Amino acid sequence: MVNLDSSRDRALGRGVFALIPQADSVTATDRAEAALAALRTVPVHVGVLQAAVVLLEEAERVDQDAARAATTATTVELLKAAIAQVSDDG
Repeated sequence: MVNLDSSRDRALGRGVFALIPQADSVTATDRAEAALAALRTVPVHVGVLQAAVVLLEEAERVDQDAARAATTATTVELLKAAIAQVSDDG
């Protein structure tokens, strides 16, 4: 028996992965921006989100690259929104 949801999710994952630039010449910022554009919902422990926020806020504070700092700030806001949603639901 094939789990259709699992097959669909794998196909979706491959499709999303194809949208994220993978070349060696592509910066981490470019890959992060592409990944953010292809968001999907997955279960994750809220502690992981909180840890990511702390680390990213520090990186944003000391970053000299404006594009990378902006992507970091966007990521932090999305993580904080996810944390707030968990708090509201829980």
